[in-house]
Amino acid sequence: MESAPTMLVYFFVYISLYFQVFLLVTFFEKRESIKKEEEDILSLRRYPSTTIIVPCFNEERTVVKTIRSLLSLDYPKYKLNIVIVDDGSTDNTWNVVKRFGKYPQIKLLQKPNGGKHTALNYALANIETELVGCLDADSFVEKDTLKKIVKYFEESDVMAVTPAIKLYKPTHIIELVQNVEYMLGIFFRKMLGTMDAIQVTPGPFSIFRKKVFNDLGPYKKAHNTEDLEIAFRMHESHYRIVNSHKAFVTTVAPKTLKSLYKQRLRWVHGFLENALDYKHLFLRRKYGNFGMFMLPAAVVSIFSAIYLVGFTIFQLIQYIYDKSVQVRAIGLPTDYFSFDLFFFNTQTLLFLSIILIVMAIAMIVVGKIIAEDTKRSPMDIVYFLALYGLIVPSWLFMSVYNTVLSKKNSWR
Repeated sequence: MESAPTMLVYFFVYISLYFQVFLLVTFFEKRESIKKEEEDILSLRRYPSTTIIVPCFNEERTVVKTIRSLLSLDYPKYKLNIVIVDDGSTDNTWNVVKRFGKYPQIKLLQKPNGGKHTALNYALANIETELVGCLDADSFVEKDTLKKIVKYFEESDVMAVTPAIKLYKPTHIIELVQNVEYMLGIFFRKMLGTMDAIQVTPGPFSIFRKKVFNDLGPYKKAHNTEDLEIAFRMHESHYRIVNSHKAFVTTVAPKTLKSLYKQRLRWVHGFLENALDYKHLFLRRKYGNFGMFMLPAAVVSIFSAIYLVGFTIFQLIQYIYDKSVQVRAIGLPTDYFSFDLFFFNTQTLLFLSIILIVMAIAMIVVGKIIAEDTKRSPMDIVYFLALYGLIVPSWLFMSVYNTVLSKKNSWR
């Protein structure tokens, strides 16, 4: 009979397998309706008035491209307002954005540094358009992105629409690994959108009805993950969030392991803290798939990844120790340097692991098809499979550690 730790490995592997199968089956079930969404996506019945807020803090290198991408949107100029908020930048950001003050549709605001949520709220206080959104100052929209998002608001119960986020010109290995992660994100967000279970409205160009903020209040600091908390708050009030999978936005990726670690630590730690703040949503049927599926699955995935990595490391250490004892007892055997990667288990776990990898690749491929990223070399998938599992546990573990010790979530 298997030991309890090994049985727990099987449990987490089966949970992961169930999650993957569920999402892939959902995709094939919804495939026709997803294709139908793409029909006439650019033909709008009307053009609702829209304001895009661009919060800036030390973004002198990218903010110009961000603003120019907004000015290039294929949307009536008299229906589109752009509010740029300099949140107390210490570099040349303010001087850079001032050159855009000549555009009648652009409004420039400057305030002392208080964090992204305060910059957003500073602009929100005087916005009266029907729709309002945010675009991070290191992200860029395509010409038709806004129209593809606005199309979904023709359904009266849609209160927010999230885009499909891709990376801006990934070249280095660490960026290519993230590129695959973002392809998975595009797939996941679309599937969760079909189930009314989207857990975050990302800073790069999520668009809301202004009614959301009128009814639920402004952004909160929310452990420096305001885009996640507002989604939780919307689900709490049964406000519908959907995804426009062809509304592409590109964002600049962290280029070093250190910057990637800090970003993901903030994201995961922020999720755990907000999950605690909204723990009353868990496993409650009244909150639909968000409470019954997404939240439990997200939490279990964090702890399962930590456990599986910890179990593997423990088994590896035990293997090395046993070999060293063997050497001391009987000397160096002829097969000493042979190594079985799955020495700690039977063929069953190997088989399940292969299935998990194959299904992960299938979801990546679907994400790439949706994102129109199929022309890229498949080496990014190779890098992802080889490296992602080695780096993710670091910020998962620290996120849990910081949450348990009630440490504050840092932006930088």
